[in-house]
Amino acid sequence: MKILLHICCAPCAIYPLEKLRREGHDVTGIFFNPNIHPYQEYKKRKDETIAYAQREGMKLICFDDYPLEEFLRGIVFRETDRCRYCYFTRLNRTAHIARRGKFDAFTTTLLYSKFQDHEMIIDIAQSEGRSQGVAFHYEDFRAGWKEGIIESKERGMYRQQYCGCIYSEKERFYKGPPSSLSH
Repeated sequence: MKILLHICCAPCAIYPLEKLRREGHDVTGIFFNPNIHPYQEYKKRKDETIAYAQREGMKLICFDDYPLEEFLRGIVFRETDRCRYCYFTRLNRTAHIARRGKFDAFTTTLLYSKFQDHEMIIDIAQSEGRSQGVAFHYEDFRAGWKEGIIESKERGMYRQQYCGCIYSEKERFYKGPPSSLSH
């Protein structure tokens, strides 16, 4: 199949790309992550993904814009449900591009992380696939979690310590009492 792979960051793409290629799929990546904050973090992840795609000979779709404001407007006053909105935003765009690009299916590296809400991602991706008229290709990439981490470290890839949003960055550093908006 011709599959569009949404990529949240290069280290998370290692195992899914290898697995999909082993299965004989023609994989194109897409980097669309308006949730990542601050801009320097976004740029590091985007640049590492571009470099990784070049090394692997994978076509990659990237966008020049950084629609952080649109993303923040979508989650303001819905912070406790921010992950749902974040997954929706990225998977909606991926499914849309997959349909327009005549891909057979789309999937996401979000399914690689043990820290993401796997079931929520599946539900949203299936819904967006139906709505856009393109198949969602499900695979549980978590089986390659350790393998991907080891390989990304061996390659000296940039590895981030939080999912990307301003709220997860706060959770990473702030050790005070929980706020009323805690996830």
